[in-house]
Amino acid sequence: MSTLLSTTLMAYMKKSIALLFCLLSLVNFVIAQSIVKATQDFIALLGDGQKNNALFAFDDPERFNFHFVPMDRKGITFNEMNPAQQAAALKMLSLCASDKAYQLSQEIMQLEIVLKAIEKRAEADHYRDPGNYHISIFGVPTNHTIWGWRFEGHHQSFNFSFNESQKGVGAPIFLGSNPAIVLEGPAKGKQLLKAETDGGFSLLHALNPDQLQKAIIDTIAFKDILSFDKRNAFIGKPVGVCYADLTSQQQALLLDLLEVYVNRNTKLFAKDQMEQIKKDNLNLLYFAWAGATSVALGKGTYYRIQGPGILIEYDNTQNKANHVHSVLRDLKNDFGGDLLLEHYQQSHKKIKAIGNRVCLFAVSSGNKTHYVETNHQDCDTFINGIHCLILLQKK
Repeated sequence: MSTLLSTTLMAYMKKSIALLFCLLSLVNFVIAQSIVKATQDFIALLGDGQKNNALFAFDDPERFNFHFVPMDRKGITFNEMNPAQQAAALKMLSLCASDKAYQLSQEIMQLEIVLKAIEKRAEADHYRDPGNYHISIFGVPTNHTIWGWRFEGHHQSFNFSFNESQKGVGAPIFLGSNPAIVLEGPAKGKQLLKAETDGGFSLLHALNPDQLQKAIIDTIAFKDILSFDKRNAFIGKPVGVCYADLTSQQQALLLDLLEVYVNRNTKLFAKDQMEQIKKDNLNLLYFAWAGATSVALGKGTYYRIQGPGILIEYDNTQNKANHVHSVLRDLKNDFGGDLLLEHYQQSHKKIKAIGNRVCLFAVSSGNKTHYVETNHQDCDTFINGIHCLILLQKK
């Protein structure tokens, strides 16, 4: 009787696990579909000139033009959008970023107003401008294609990429804040990247003297994050104190700090990334520190977490150490990874476009639908999958 009961329970557990897996897969699929739909809706709202500025082929070099300073960028800015277009663009970000990261993004945009006042810039000066943030879309957003998109401007850059199964990755993700702490005015005391700052110091102050000797790699903080705007974020062999040499409480603090950065992504992307970090072996993670070891305005600090597939950097040195730069880099999958780009290039036949235009058509064969790049000189853009799904302007 007990053997029969045990067998029955085992069968039930297997069915339950299989059902749970199916439900999770369905949820992931629905989320991926909603991201595609939101991007298609945004594109549908754009005029022809706006599409020309916002849409790129997936293998366009512009996709790797990653930066976080005020500069001229390609893409369409919020200043060039009407309210409906702005709302559609923000919906895309809200689906790909976590609620916390989305809120930080909005506050970083508004911090431009504070910075403009601090620098006493004229009203007509748009160097600091909450509307000067750009949206760029790479490739064709459908449920079966390789594509990606970017949200970028001063002190933030979100880069999202999707494979043909719509498995997504969000990296690199940069967030910065100037000032790090607002010292005067109506927003006095505001500290946008407090979790990144406090988490670093909490881990540092939990280390014993021997661990500190390993962790502190310089008494002077670096002038900026070392990976900066490089496409390849590898900065050399990991140094500092190793995860394997930490106590369980210290390890928990390191993982808490790690998750502050990974959880800038929506839960689906963050879960995949954390699973990969664990698969790469947590014991190979290193924590390194440079600069002041106490919290004080005017004292520069830098830290990083580095492992086989991950790099996190934090730097607060500029503007008398009241100006934070922080970044999440995926050493294997930044911008979707080289393998995704290679797959795209191999599976998409390159055609010299008529009138510099390329279209993507849905071609049905039985129960399967293939997406084919082809020439088309005078086509309208349809997002309903009946004719040309989207028009790409070759840059």
